Amino acid sequence: MSVNMMAPGPQDELQGEIVGSSAAFATALAQIRRVAASEAPVLIEGETGCGKELAARAVHYWGVRSNGPFVPVNCGALPDHLLEAELFGHERGAFTDAKLARRGLVAEAHGGTLFLDEVDALSTKAQITLLRFLQDQRYRPLGSSRELSSNARLVAATNQPLADATQQGRFRCDLMYRLKILHIELPPLRERTGDAEQLAQHFVAQLCAKYRLPLRRFDPSTLAWIRDHAWPGNVRELENWVHREVLMADGLTIHAALDPTTFEHSTVDACGIDNFRRAKAVAVRQFERDYLLAVMRQTSGNVTRAALIAGKERRAFGKLIKKHGIDRRALGDS
Repeated sequence: MSVNMMAPGPQDELQGEIVGSSAAFATALAQIRRVAASEAPVLIEGETGCGKELAARAVHYWGVRSNGPFVPVNCGALPDHLLEAELFGHERGAFTDAKLARRGLVAEAHGGTLFLDEVDALSTKAQITLLRFLQDQRYRPLGSSRELSSNARLVAATNQPLADATQQGRFRCDLMYRLKILHIELPPLRERTGDAEQLAQHFVAQLCAKYRLPLRRFDPSTLAWIRDHAWPGNVRELENWVHREVLMADGLTIHAALDPTTFEHSTVDACGIDNFRRAKAVAVRQFERDYLLAVMRQTSGNVTRAALIAGKERRAFGKLIKKHGIDRRALGDS
């Protein structure tokens, strides 16, 4: 009888981070697995904090390139004057302070995956540079006359539909088409019915192990609040909230003090105080979900009665329920 003493690899660690059992999440996972079986470019779209990098890592580690490198790049942090050098490398003396030759990220990702996060933040010049590489995956390091090639798979991500950016003239259509050969759309946490509680308890276990604390648990009223809250900042907001509650809890049970203004503050934190349109959209979604839950509970999950109370046609009311991922069976509808 043999025992495998090997340390867990990236695939094992990744599997431990994928938490959720909702229908919306299961659909996204199935989509990720289908995409992972290919090697074409992928565009991942989803709101801030919903797990785009985790999805990109799953595409890499569940695919044929799992033994190759996974190289993440934050496009929003790459200024134009450093972009080519960072992506494609440079020769010694190619620019001021280039005292040594250096391989770029494209070369580092050879045989693996290059993940471009916040790809919509690239300037027009940077988009042209990237488009040129995508045409045949050939490039020249800065200051070099040699043309090199890389077979890195490209996975890009954005927190807004890239089609909107092209319509606004901020992103090139031809580049979008090259990036969006395969497409993954991640659902926000508010549409993943039941997953918020699972994730919250998963984060509690992780954090208690990290800080060497006895395992803490949420009291039922706090779990109910976690389930019903819209979480405009998605999984990232939930994780940060759980982090704080674990560290501030007295005893083994977490009784969160739920301030009525919690949502107001989290909306501003998640969306940015300068982004009125997005903050308003989040507030409207939260109102819709809260109202739907209240009227559905009042009618024990009876959609017809709830629609009458709301003054809406039953079919339109049913679409709202589906939009917000509300499980009417859990509210008593037979």
